[in-house]
Amino acid sequence: MADWVDVASLSDFPPGSVRSVDVDGTQVAVFNLGGTCYAIEDTCPHDGGVLTGGDVEDDVVICPRHGARFCIKTGKVLAPPAYEDVAVFAVRVEAGVVQVRDERWDEGDA
Repeated sequence: MADWVDVASLSDFPPGSVRSVDVDGTQVAVFNLGGTCYAIEDTCPHDGGVLTGGDVEDDVVICPRHGARFCIKTGKVLAPPAYEDVAVFAVRVEAGVVQVRDERWDEGDA
C-alpha cells in the first residue's frame, strides 16, 4: 500500500498556491483552490514538461510549454496539443498537514 506524503502545512499553503512533490517516484502538482486541495501528475502527457509553472484559471492549469489545458479537479485534458488525461491523486489534511498518496498500485493490496 502506498504511503501518504507530506506536502506542506495547510497554514503555509494558502488558496491559489501550488507545490510539486515526489510521491513514490512521480512528480505530483498539488493545488490549493479556494481552500480545497487537489493533486494531479505534474507532467504534461504531450511532451513531458511540468505543469506547475503554468497559469491557473479557475480549476484549469495551462501547460506553460504548448498551452494544453487540464482540469485540476479531474485530470481531464481540455485542450490540445495534449490528448491524454493526467493522473489524479488522493489528498487529505491530517493534523494540519496536506498529504498526497498514489493509489494507482493499491488495487491488489488487502
